[in-house]
Amino acid sequence: MRLSLTFSHHIPRVAVFTDKIDWHVESLANALKKAGALPVVVRLSACKIDTTRPYGLAIPGFRSALPDGVIVRAIGDGSLEMITMRLGVLHALGELGVPVINDARAIERCTDKSMATFLLQRAGLRTPETFVAQTSAQARAVARRELSRGPLVLKPLFGAQGWGLQLIREEAELPSPQEARGVYYLQRFVPPRAGEGRFEDMRILVSGGEIVAAMRRCSDQWITNVRQGARPAGVEPSAQEKDAALRATRALGAFCAGVDLIAGEDGAPLVLEVNSMAGWSGLQRVTGFSIAGRLASDALGVITSSRAHL
Repeated sequence: MRLSLTFSHHIPRVAVFTDKIDWHVESLANALKKAGALPVVVRLSACKIDTTRPYGLAIPGFRSALPDGVIVRAIGDGSLEMITMRLGVLHALGELGVPVINDARAIERCTDKSMATFLLQRAGLRTPETFVAQTSAQARAVARRELSRGPLVLKPLFGAQGWGLQLIREEAELPSPQEARGVYYLQRFVPPRAGEGRFEDMRILVSGGEIVAAMRRCSDQWITNVRQGARPAGVEPSAQEKDAALRATRALGAFCAGVDLIAGEDGAPLVLEVNSMAGWSGLQRVTGFSIAGRLASDALGVITSSRAHL
């Protein structure tokens, strides 16, 4: 049953969910203040389901009322049960009619690389060939069949910022099931195109159905995340790249997303990942306006529209 929300104040109170207060959270909070909202930074791990509360939730900073809107910056580390419970809080807020950016379903789709790849392919988007196995025997069979055509990249099913990536050139390099945490997500390695001596890909930030900014990430090694030492450079994406980023964001149901693209052998973009809680510190270095300001404005547009329909 959807409850009717009432607002006893004129300044929208926006919960910014995170696991730590970092530069991104501070930038976003300042941008929300400048836009006329009151940000309340909350650790999602501190929230609870509590049926004695009016709305069935206990959210620090919101004792007797719900947030007017929510922006999710991070879920935080934890056991499967802890992550499930935090996502449950986001699902509950959505059920109560609170705008959540991004909502729990989009976060689940983006975070689970296997589901993300499935949905991207189903939407007709090109990705590197991908194989997901649940046993060592299955993974070794894939390696024996595919490695003759070139290396594979083993990625954590839930991972970000380039951590935990492994380049698999031989079957013997596959880790144990314990090290792989029970799932082998293997994706075809896309090498630099002929004549290019460096590794590079593109990050496009999408918000509200529009391209916000983009950068090319250049690196001397095959992992191209800025946190891993890649160099960002401002770029104007092609029409084909813009289309791929927008379609990928829609396919995973995200309002705001960082879409990673890489050029295939024919030069056309392949979608590597869609990040529902993307950072923008590297992108901000090559962008001439406040990205946090744009994201805050887009989020408040959704919140204001939601309030107008109550």
